[in-house]
Amino acid sequence: MEEVATKLGADGIQKKVLSPGKGELPSFHDGTKVIFHYRTNLCDGTVLDDSRMMGGKSKPMELILGKKFKLPVWERVIATMRPGEVADFTCDIKHTALYPLVSQSLRNISVGKDPLEGQRHCCGIAQVHSHHSLGHADLDHLQANPQPLVFTIELLEVLPPGSFALETWAMTDEEKLQAVPQIHEEGNMLFKKGQTAAAAEKYYNAIACLKNLQMKEQPGDLAWIKLDQMITPLLLNYCQCKLMLGQYYEVLDHCSSLLNKYEDNLKAYFKRGKAHAAVWNEAEARADFAKVLALDPSLGPAVAKEIRAMEEKIREKEKEEKGRYRNLFNYSTSPVSFMFIKFYSWF
Repeated sequence: MEEVATKLGADGIQKKVLSPGKGELPSFHDGTKVIFHYRTNLCDGTVLDDSRMMGGKSKPMELILGKKFKLPVWERVIATMRPGEVADFTCDIKHTALYPLVSQSLRNISVGKDPLEGQRHCCGIAQVHSHHSLGHADLDHLQANPQPLVFTIELLEVLPPGSFALETWAMTDEEKLQAVPQIHEEGNMLFKKGQTAAAAEKYYNAIACLKNLQMKEQPGDLAWIKLDQMITPLLLNYCQCKLMLGQYYEVLDHCSSLLNKYEDNLKAYFKRGKAHAAVWNEAEARADFAKVLALDPSLGPAVAKEIRAMEEKIREKEKEEKGRYRNLFNYSTSPVSFMFIKFYSWF
């Protein structure tokens, strides 16, 4: 134990055991999966992150050793722990400089966002030295003022390589690329079974894999374009799910983003037209449906059906509004309501 403390100390890490674990020290080979709770504090006790509270829920961190995680010090300190152990690790600045970026990704994940959302297309060190905001005041301050941090870690479980299925976030770039067609097919099967929300999640996961790979390419390069072409059908499937789930504004955003890049994407126009119709954007819906007809006149019957449905909904809405105004007018001109209006006008 003293030898471990000496080696950590020489590397700028101070360990304090809060609760000893059980059994022998595991073999932490590359590919081992560790599951743990963590809390990150400034040295003055200010809490930055706590896995038991991230995104309003308690979810432990899962890490595959040897996968080049952006915060190598976590792998370094966990390799000194036994299952069930709780310990504080005070780490020098050289180990914590990238924590603001790691924290931003973990916070994004905790609320269901893309873990790379808000990060620039450059390496971690370059982002640390830039003035780009991470979207969190405490992380911006930490990025501008690097300092030692205290990680309180509770090691929950250690799983040896081969004893668990890899999740997409833990895959190598090659594994992600190979997994996407399978995830896509799983989404299609769920959609056919009527499990729309589950299908949307599959499509989202596949898109996230490709977006992660795309971040490593220069926009407009051949590799970037190839990945974008793989993302497009997945995103259209995702939008179809969102249409069925009534999340129309998300459909508008995604389809508009696609059409900014691919002006002749018929499916994007059709889905955006349906979303516009659902939120009473009649002129925009008609414009999108007109574009669909211009690109493929054979879709005339399908477009006519959507337009008839939109017009029927508009008539029903206008009828409801007229009835509401008529009732309001009748109420406001009745003798009793007139007395109330006159009474309240005195105050």
